[in-house]
Amino acid sequence: MGRPRRYCAQPCRQRAYERRMAVQRGGLPEDAVVLSAAELADLQDRLFQLRCAAEDVATAVDDGAEGPELRKLAAELVNTAQDLERLR
Repeated sequence: MGRPRRYCAQPCRQRAYERRMAVQRGGLPEDAVVLSAAELADLQDRLFQLRCAAEDVATAVDDGAEGPELRKLAAELVNTAQDLERLR
């Protein structure tokens, strides 16, 4: 009966309220994403891993690496990028 629930439970409702209030106080846009210092450091580390994997592929190409080695390095690059896509 009645309208459907917007929040699954009171704690979710409270967190949404706190987020809205923080956005209003901080002057941030509604769709802003806020990361803790630890989350930012983790993201930067994973971006560095991605860059290193891409540099490994570029170096292997410059050195004339063969297909199997390039496939292995490309697979590592893809795995690193997929891991980066999943924000923790």
